[in-house]
Amino acid sequence: MESSATTTASSSTGPPLSAALPTGDYEVFLSFRGADVRKRFADHLYTSLARAKIRTFRDEEELEKGEAIESSLVLAIPESKIYIPILSERYASSKWCLTELAQMVECWKQGKGHIILPIFYFVDPRDVRKQQGPYQQAFEEHTTKHTPQTVNEWEEALLKVGKMKGWHVTESHGEGAVVDEVLSKVESHLRSMYTLVTDELVGIDTPVKEVMELLNLGSSTGKVIVGIHGMGGLGKTTLVQAVYNKICAQFDRCCFLDDAREALAKSNGVVSLQSKVISTVLKVNFQVRSVSEGINLIKDRVCKHKLLLIVDDIDDKFEFDRILGKLGDFSSSSRFIFTTRYSRALDFIPDCKLYEPREMSRYFSLQLFSKHAFGMDDPPEEDAGISEEFVKVATGLPLALKVIGSFLFRRERSFWEEKLIELQEIASTSENPLLKRLKISYNDLSPDEKQIFLDISCFFIGSYKDVLYYLWSDCGFYPESGITTLIDRSLMKQHEEDRFWMHDHIRDLGRAIVKEEDVEHPYKRSRIWSFEDTLDMLRKGEVNIFLSIIR
Repeated sequence: MESSATTTASSSTGPPLSAALPTGDYEVFLSFRGADVRKRFADHLYTSLARAKIRTFRDEEELEKGEAIESSLVLAIPESKIYIPILSERYASSKWCLTELAQMVECWKQGKGHIILPIFYFVDPRDVRKQQGPYQQAFEEHTTKHTPQTVNEWEEALLKVGKMKGWHVTESHGEGAVVDEVLSKVESHLRSMYTLVTDELVGIDTPVKEVMELLNLGSSTGKVIVGIHGMGGLGKTTLVQAVYNKICAQFDRCCFLDDAREALAKSNGVVSLQSKVISTVLKVNFQVRSVSEGINLIKDRVCKHKLLLIVDDIDDKFEFDRILGKLGDFSSSSRFIFTTRYSRALDFIPDCKLYEPREMSRYFSLQLFSKHAFGMDDPPEEDAGISEEFVKVATGLPLALKVIGSFLFRRERSFWEEKLIELQEIASTSENPLLKRLKISYNDLSPDEKQIFLDISCFFIGSYKDVLYYLWSDCGFYPESGITTLIDRSLMKQHEEDRFWMHDHIRDLGRAIVKEEDVEHPYKRSRIWSFEDTLDMLRKGEVNIFLSIIR
């Protein structure tokens, strides 16, 4: 049986085999009467979905009537996010189609985010709702073969779906136009489902509203660029993630470039960012070979879309024209957001509206600290006073509040009091109090946990965990418990696809710790992550017997 690993559809003249179902979850589940539409509309729609990299299942073969529907297909329906039943004239004559439709409606009624987008293919929606016309004869036959309960479930499903807003394919509203509209609607729904993972959104509503006002989303008369600037740890990334989640469904294409400063520090940084923009917007895996090729491709293939582009953490090395091309080439409905620690970096961005987030208020600071220190929105009454003191030390910086709160979670009162004194001394004497505050949590790690933390901060941000677990296990470390500790301390995160992520300030903390091993001679440190330092060491023939890793 032929089946696509990219795209789920069920052609229900007969029940599909379980072998036709690829492993993994699905985004779209197509249901149609094979003999009616397989070679025409269903194939056209399937191909369009596959080209857009939307995971959909399609069973190509018909089976003998009388076989039971496979349990794997029954599982495929709740796993899918969007259901597209193609209701043709003979759709209701198939018990397999009606069984699928009844399960779609049941999943939709559970309110877990499933969406049904019906297509009425040369059939009147009223005939579907009322089981009249070609549907009447089909149900007259079903009543002689199936139980009243089963028939009632099918009738109810058709009634529900027949009332839903969908597309009516007629001679005047051709198939090609409907396929394009369905694809656009599916992409819009999927964008709203696949929102970015954000931290606890404490006190974020007002900043999100203010940034959205600057974006002027109701206007299509000109492109808008917003630059968000402020010191590290202020929550700029969390803010733009929240804005992205709020507005992404309003755009044809969206792209979020994180750690732009880190990317541009590498020798191929510009083409790397260009490749990510092109691949994300066009939904293809594409590697740009040169800066000029990247600019031309962006102009020819990317700029025509209504685009939301967010570039996180830029510095003065970011040049809009050199990386993305001319602003005037982009659609007038496009929107751009840049974040940076350095306000001067935004001087290089044309027509940029500036926004500087304020430090978190005492009320929201206490709430965020309490979430991490106590697992609740407010501190217990007996701990309210000392919690207020920790909030003062954190000076309204969300990153510091999370790391300090996580570090204190389930610790004795005497430990709290000791660390408060230490933090207060750091705040009054240190040139870089934020990194020093964060280092308190690092100092409390075990030796093995420190090594894992330094490895990730220097080399493995964005890496998958599986290979690294083998590496650390071979070193005699315990990666499962070590990573759990780092996550519990808010020193790192592990995304759903098992990639490691670290806030740039925590990354800088780890690298600063390694640099302190020998400030003057990089080759004497335990880790070398800079291409320039590595090249310099090799040219000079310098060797360090304590060197652990070179990138």
